[in-house]
Amino acid sequence: MFSRRHPYLFFMILIVTVMSVTVISLTIVISFVGVSDRKIAGENVGIIEIIGTISESKNIIDNLKAFRENDAIKAIVLRIDSPGGAVGPSQEIYQEVRKTTEVKSVIVSMGALAASGGYYIAAGANGIVANPGTITGSIGVIMGFTNFQQLLEKIGLVPVVIKSGEFKDIGSPAREMTPAEQQLLQNVIDDIHQQFITAISDGRKMEIARIEPIADGRLITGKAALSLGLVDRLGNLEDAVEWAGSLGGIEGEISTVYPEKEKLPLLRYLLSSALNPFFSQFLENHFYIDYRLSPEPK
Repeated sequence: MFSRRHPYLFFMILIVTVMSVTVISLTIVISFVGVSDRKIAGENVGIIEIIGTISESKNIIDNLKAFRENDAIKAIVLRIDSPGGAVGPSQEIYQEVRKTTEVKSVIVSMGALAASGGYYIAAGANGIVANPGTITGSIGVIMGFTNFQQLLEKIGLVPVVIKSGEFKDIGSPAREMTPAEQQLLQNVIDDIHQQFITAISDGRKMEIARIEPIADGRLITGKAALSLGLVDRLGNLEDAVEWAGSLGGIEGEISTVYPEKEKLPLLRYLLSSALNPFFSQFLENHFYIDYRLSPEPK
């Protein structure tokens, strides 16, 4: 009865079912076969990309560690194209970069944007290459809150909060922030900001007095950053690779190696790759059919 009333819908469900069984069967087979680790030979420069907002550090740290321990990787280039992100992950990557520079040279290549946390990471490298128009800098820390108190009052909502301490609901959007809360958060921001400046001073071997005047959150072009001592050279990714290869003692043509892409659980990867188009088409056609079979308005 179902197949007669909705033959197209029945066909789509059948296709999805067949594909699901096929993918699961393939996954089981591949899981028994396994995949061998990639072997890297010769003398290479490893390139690790840090793209987008910095929200976690594990993948980057794992890649740095793998390249640091691989004898075929003579130097590393960090390609940064990021507006920054969370403080913790940026600091963790910075520390791993510093650890790596004790073993192998690390050169940063800045793309269109390498600001805030992106620059924090870059400061730990042996050298930084930026394009003249790269947007960098933004040496600062920000914390923002939105207050909905007046809106809640207009719609008649009264928040009730039970807390264990004075500052437990600090930043609540349901009320104004007290002066004590503002001062506490300002102290936190100032502390992290000073950590940022100190990290740049240590990584770039610059006096803090040179950094503080420009550590007010301002954006700086690559060209201006060069004159301020925040970057070392102007150039592109290839220039950074050549510099890294030279520091790594590579003679002649330089080969580059990227880390293997993060491996998703095989079943999830195959299912998402193979079935997403079918599910999208299924939903689209399902709603289309329902719309067409509904009575037309009179």
